[in-house]
Amino acid sequence: MRTRKTLLGDGPVLLWRTTLTALLLCGIGLLPWLSRTDPALTVLKARSAERTPTPEVLAAVRDELGLDAGPLRLLGQWLGGLPHGDAGRSWISGAEVLPGVGQALGVSLLLMAGALAVAAVTAGAVCARTLWRGSRGGLAGRRSGGGGAALLAALPEFLTASVLATVVGVQLGWLPALGWYGPRWMVLPALSLGLPAGAVLGRLLADLLPGAFAEPWALAAAARGVGGRSIARQSLRRCVPGLLPNLGLFVVGLTGGAVAVEQIFDIPGLGRTTLQAALAQDLPVLQAGTLALVLLAATAGLLVRLGARLLIGPALRDGALPSLHGAATNRPTPTRGPLLYAATLLGVIGLGLPRDPLALDTTARLQPPSWTHPFGTDALGRDILARVSHGALDTLALALAISAAALLTGVLLGLLPRFSGPLVDTVNALPSVLVALLVTAAAGSGPATPALAVATVAWAPLAAHTSALLRQERATTHLLATRALGAGPLHLLRHELLPAVLPPVTRHALLRLPGVALALAALGFLGLGAQPPSPEWGLLLAENQPYAERAPWAVLAPAAALALLGALAVTAADGVPRRRERANSPVSTTTSRRQKR
Repeated sequence: MRTRKTLLGDGPVLLWRTTLTALLLCGIGLLPWLSRTDPALTVLKARSAERTPTPEVLAAVRDELGLDAGPLRLLGQWLGGLPHGDAGRSWISGAEVLPGVGQALGVSLLLMAGALAVAAVTAGAVCARTLWRGSRGGLAGRRSGGGGAALLAALPEFLTASVLATVVGVQLGWLPALGWYGPRWMVLPALSLGLPAGAVLGRLLADLLPGAFAEPWALAAAARGVGGRSIARQSLRRCVPGLLPNLGLFVVGLTGGAVAVEQIFDIPGLGRTTLQAALAQDLPVLQAGTLALVLLAATAGLLVRLGARLLIGPALRDGALPSLHGAATNRPTPTRGPLLYAATLLGVIGLGLPRDPLALDTTARLQPPSWTHPFGTDALGRDILARVSHGALDTLALALAISAAALLTGVLLGLLPRFSGPLVDTVNALPSVLVALLVTAAAGSGPATPALAVATVAWAPLAAHTSALLRQERATTHLLATRALGAGPLHLLRHELLPAVLPPVTRHALLRLPGVALALAALGFLGLGAQPPSPEWGLLLAENQPYAERAPWAVLAPAAALALLGALAVTAADGVPRRRERANSPVSTTTSRRQKR
């Protein structure tokens, strides 16, 4: 009974989760009225763009949909039909909502499963060297590497999808590039989604593995002659519980957040269905799709807690876990990687800043790289080096500010898992595009809208990571001993818990830095971010993507800048110091006194 209560959440947590879901559905139901647009006009344009919106026609649409009753009445009617399996009918097509949303959810779940398979293989490849070195006792003072992982994690999903569709699907003809008719149509979109996700998961796993190999049981097993493969397998199992919350977030994100990939490959998934419903203000479809994503997020959270309990449940209950961070390895030997990447990025920015990013030259359209234009020109003859350099100021400044705010928010909310757990599940269930539309409706459109939308969801993975690490750290033997020696909650938080959790979460935030820039770029790619003629990197990718086949340099330049930012973030994350055992901790002090005696 206690296990079931812990997994499902007690009464207040369940009530908080239900309240968040209700508030979210209310916000979506108010979306047309918050955006100060006439829903009848939006629906009419979605039905037939050529029909004249006369007052009589708009009045007929309002009467048909019952808009004059108000949003709360419409929401109440929609909620009242759910217990009977009725989610209403689409305002655009008139078809029943549930069959269409169910079919789209099935497509997205199948695509998510394929992407997770690709992510698992990619994560295994990323952390394979760490596992191999750890099984042979060769991790002391070494970094986990990951330059290739940085490049994969920094690749925009929509850019990867465009390149794969153009090269593999169209030019080579190896795999189909459009539609959803069988397993062969799933390969390219699964690669587009799974490669960046697997790179991030692999880096997080590689960050935890050195601590597992340094735990007493691993050292004792190696001393007794246990095989390296067995030690590596158990170390991997030891680290998985700390990774499960982020894996659960990826499950939901790959299901509802694959909007750009579904658009490129013409996949009738839930993310694309939700986007189309949001743009057309088709509230029954939008509410049903959002509810499906929230329920999926709650289910994923339940499975994550169940998996963690199955893997390390007895140790969590008895406080018998060794710390993955208290017995960590020494600070890695400094390398020149961050300096090299930073110098290269700053050099590119410095070379392009004196150039005019808005100067047009129609006689030099889509010119290849030359001495005059080192990165070539775009479709309007503008210098790409100048646009990449000037766009870096906005993109990097926004990404850094959002990442810092997300780190602070994630750590603070991660300290309150009962409060933040349902909030993380609910926020993560929302595609960034839908969040951008809600932010636009509430705060209005403007240059700050993409930043607000990304900041609204960027903290969730860090809060989940913080909660998972704290849950394990509170069950460690050294914390139990410190508490037995009289340490209070504030002392434990300041001197034991935060020093153990902050370094890995900070490294995680640095790994997410390219992802924040990519989220801003994805909104620009979908037309919800910066507007022309801004040189923001996402807009550069969106503007030049149609010319990727004729002028690949126009796309490669901003993509290479994003990859360079990813490599810089990964190498900088490796430089974040790991926790060292403090000489003034109660446990270490007592141990040293006994040794002196």
